[in-house]
Amino acid sequence: MKTVKLQYLVEGEEKQIMLGEEDCVFITNGSIVESADTGSMDAPPVLYGKEESGAWKLWEKIAAQHEEFGNPSVFCDNVDLQKWESFTVTLKDSVFHDHMEKFTGNVSGTGGLVTFTDSNWLMSIVIAAQPHFANQPDEVKVFWGYGLYPDREGNHVKKKMSECSGREILEELWHHLKIADLMQPVVDAGKVICLPVMMPFIDSLFMPRKPGDRPRVLPDGARNFAFLGQFAEVPHDCVFTVEYSVRCAQMAVYGLFDTGKKPLPIYQGHHDPVVLANAVQALNR
Repeated sequence: MKTVKLQYLVEGEEKQIMLGEEDCVFITNGSIVESADTGSMDAPPVLYGKEESGAWKLWEKIAAQHEEFGNPSVFCDNVDLQKWESFTVTLKDSVFHDHMEKFTGNVSGTGGLVTFTDSNWLMSIVIAAQPHFANQPDEVKVFWGYGLYPDREGNHVKKKMSECSGREILEELWHHLKIADLMQPVVDAGKVICLPVMMPFIDSLFMPRKPGDRPRVLPDGARNFAFLGQFAEVPHDCVFTVEYSVRCAQMAVYGLFDTGKKPLPIYQGHHDPVVLANAVQALNR
């Protein structure tokens, strides 16, 4: 039998794992959060790319071995089309959440995301039910937001979002909500932290592709390895969901091992008579 090993780095030191005949390898190819960088209240995040990525470079090396292993380039070679920027805000004050509940009429966690359609960055925020994290103190509130066009100049802060610190992103947000006077004392008191994050591959899932660009979970002839995650092909399923990743793992495990189980079936709405009837009614309105 040919000797097979996995080589990897730990703090710059090369290590390896020897694989035996009974070993199986599960490969997560690609990642939408790979090369992400976090800024601070006073500094913007750095835009990294494929060269700083482990997941994409690994998939490229694997794909070069056989056409069955997919085509990662369509998902990772155009960062300017794939990137956007998010930010997480932590407040030791309830004034913002109190204002948003009155403004939207939704208790935190009961409404959808709020999108500022006039925002040059196309900024949105999402306010989850509080507490959002385990052991989160009652006086601490958190929310999350993002901008889909980080290379555009802000409406209020005359800089690209990608060049803005967390403090400047908050200034832009307060401007759109018209609450700068309300929130500035909270910022000045040091009760707000905004951490911006640049994500160069976050929209990779939605890049134009063709059949075969994503490898099948179990390529032809696979006996001891499988592909996992959002960039493995699960026919008829929809990416960007937890269900996709779970079903992908089920296909891998149930396909390689004798478990007597099958992956959960995929709901096919276009074959549902009720869905079809509703669609016909909608067309005839």
